[in-house]
Amino acid sequence: MNEQISVLLQQIDARKEELIELTKKLIEFETPAPPARNTSDIQEFVGEFLQKCGFSIDQWDVYPGDPNVVGVKKGKESAQHKSLIINGHVDVAEVSEDEPWKTGPFAPFVEDGYVVGRGAADMKGGIAGALFAIQLLHEAGIELPGDLIFESVIGEEVGEAGTLQCCKRGYNADFALVVDTSDLHIQGQGGVITGWITVKSPQTFHDATRRQMLHAGGRLFGASAIEKMMKIIQGLQELERHWAVMKTYEGYPPGMTTINPAVIEGGRHAAFIADECRLWITVHFYPNETHHQVAQEIESFIRKIADADPWLRENPPQFQWGGESMIIDRGEIFPSLEVDQNHAAVQTLFSLHERTLHRQATIDMSPTVTDGGWFSEFQIPAAIYGPGTLQEAHSVNERVAVKQLVEFTKVILTFIYEWCHTSKAE
Repeated sequence: MNEQISVLLQQIDARKEELIELTKKLIEFETPAPPARNTSDIQEFVGEFLQKCGFSIDQWDVYPGDPNVVGVKKGKESAQHKSLIINGHVDVAEVSEDEPWKTGPFAPFVEDGYVVGRGAADMKGGIAGALFAIQLLHEAGIELPGDLIFESVIGEEVGEAGTLQCCKRGYNADFALVVDTSDLHIQGQGGVITGWITVKSPQTFHDATRRQMLHAGGRLFGASAIEKMMKIIQGLQELERHWAVMKTYEGYPPGMTTINPAVIEGGRHAAFIADECRLWITVHFYPNETHHQVAQEIESFIRKIADADPWLRENPPQFQWGGESMIIDRGEIFPSLEVDQNHAAVQTLFSLHERTLHRQATIDMSPTVTDGGWFSEFQIPAAIYGPGTLQEAHSVNERVAVKQLVEFTKVILTFIYEWCHTSKAE
């Protein structure tokens, strides 16, 4: 290993308390989403931190009070060497008033070898480790040949996809590393899309007409939208079972492709036949599938069920997929991410993990989702690699192990150095 890097790895151990304090500082910024619109202060901090390390800063509001910050440090030989995006979200999971935190969710402390506080695992620990690695490289006067881009984004917890906005703004690289919760596994992910299915009657009927809809000779062509939605829910359950039998993906247990009927809304009053019913569903799909594909599969299947029902055939269900915010339009999309194990960056990260930590690296699949799939949508090779476990993420007294924070910082520092020194010709 490069002697300069060996010295920096020793500094990470020696200056561990600085890393802990940086993690605590990030946690102290109260950035839960929902309610969101509260990340301006932390993003100002991140921007200033990067600026001191020689980055040019691009900051813009994705939503009022929720800006993205992108720092760019141009390499001294950008045209000949690989570029890297490091990506992380500064919003954290929501907090309820009745949760029994030992201090407070944004009053971090260290206990039993863990940093405790909301976002410690998901994912301010990852951001802190990456920022500390960048600081050490800067202090050592190391000039990277390739470009380094740091994306500090908002909105991941509520589907507002600050990462998507970075991609739309034109930020690109030879590889992107999302430093989100992965227990130091190199991971891809499946995807998630939400959708609304609506059944609507063209007429509204008094509930006294129900007998005419149900009994012989009534001759009233009408139906309860709620009852017709029951058929659709049964159809979704059949399709979910079919997917469980027919679809598999290496690294996932069978049956990960699920269709969750999460929320149902319908009817207007007890004196009316329900003339509208809306079902909110959450669909999980495998890394080799797209959200467009699974939405089409569901629509096709449900339309066949509707065609077999006389009333639904005349009043077919309507579909609305995805959205840009669970807060604003009650919808979200998380594209899937397949990790190419043969990609040079993945091989480099795999090797550096083993050489730095002296234990075998793991490449597998996250059971949850991150913003990482947006890189796949924009044809940017990517992977997830960060400290913290999903068991700790979003939990009361959320925490991340100091030992793992240190280990992550060592690996990310060596990866930044090695990848940005890799020739584009390789």
